[in-house]
Amino acid sequence: MPLALLALAIGAFGIGTTEFVIAGLLPRVATDFSVSIPTAGYLISGYALAVTVGALPMTLLGTRMRRKHLLLALMVVFIVGNVLSALAPGYGVMMAGRVVAAFCHGAFFGVGSVVAADLVAPDRRASAIAFMFTGLTLANVLGVPMGTFLGQSFGWRSTFWAVAALGVIGLIGIAALVPDQPRSTTARIGAELAALRNPQVWLAVATTALGFGGVFASFTYITPMMTEIAGFSEGAVSWLLVLFGVGLVIGNLLGGRFADRALMPSLYITLAGLALVLAVFTLTARAQIPAMITLFLLGAFGFATVAPLQTRMLDNARKAPTVASAVNIAAFNLGNALAAWLGGLVIGSGLGYTAPNWVGALLVTAALGVTAISALLDRRTAPARRPETQLA
Repeated sequence: MPLALLALAIGAFGIGTTEFVIAGLLPRVATDFSVSIPTAGYLISGYALAVTVGALPMTLLGTRMRRKHLLLALMVVFIVGNVLSALAPGYGVMMAGRVVAAFCHGAFFGVGSVVAADLVAPDRRASAIAFMFTGLTLANVLGVPMGTFLGQSFGWRSTFWAVAALGVIGLIGIAALVPDQPRSTTARIGAELAALRNPQVWLAVATTALGFGGVFASFTYITPMMTEIAGFSEGAVSWLLVLFGVGLVIGNLLGGRFADRALMPSLYITLAGLALVLAVFTLTARAQIPAMITLFLLGAFGFATVAPLQTRMLDNARKAPTVASAVNIAAFNLGNALAAWLGGLVIGSGLGYTAPNWVGALLVTAALGVTAISALLDRRTAPARRPETQLA
């Protein structure tokens, strides 16, 4: 893999850390700003909403820029957002810093996916995308625990200073290692938006939102599920999350490798496996060792879908992939928010903490159905299309 992918992975690591680390710092942030824990929790949902809303406009603003220059600009936005959070005198400024940092998220992963795919041979695109997303998975395994420890030891502001420093390292790495690819002749706002008229693009978006959303239907409520149902102590949750994170890393790398060999079969297998794991989790959550195994598999199958889903989007928007790719990143976050809300509804209705697993299984099954429809449409239109081997 080219060294340029390492620079992209470092940027992804910083972005992933700033997205998730706030969860471990909520009590301290709430106390410092004299707000309730639920109010402080809006710093998480506000970030996710800003990712969803900001992905498309931020990418469109950069359509006239070379992709490397756009990535550099996005890292600057990320650094500014985290510095603003570190300096925030009150809750409102803190939220503003979170929103600013989030605005770079969707566009960075969207544009970064296109750049990563262009850095390698066509038959290694999914692996290249997976390598970049390894930074995001490692953020869960290393970045979040380390950031939480730093914030608990030296104050939560130190965490955001550290994340801003990661952004600077990523900025330097992109400037030094990512090649300055020529701007595509189709990189115009009209051409990029025209790609969104392709029904296959929206089928890919639906598959992403439903498929990966199924993971968060369960994972959002993993703490009460593990403590109230499986019987783990609250202190055990941290290493359970590390176990889940290890599954993310392994699944991400394997998902990229298998997608390079056979994209659609890998999508079918990973989505079917994920639906099965979620369904089984309803039963295995009642005993500690089976719960641990299933939690690991949830991470593995969950993130094994990411590279195939993103590669599928790039396949369906070859001539103008940048905006479509960013929209797909927004779909990940939209699906997460929707699934978390649905999971909360079934818990609130009295069905218990394992009920979100069934919600997730149904969402992923729906994603399988959308994938089958997309494949059928592929077969019907294949004779009318010329095979293409390179991204625009």
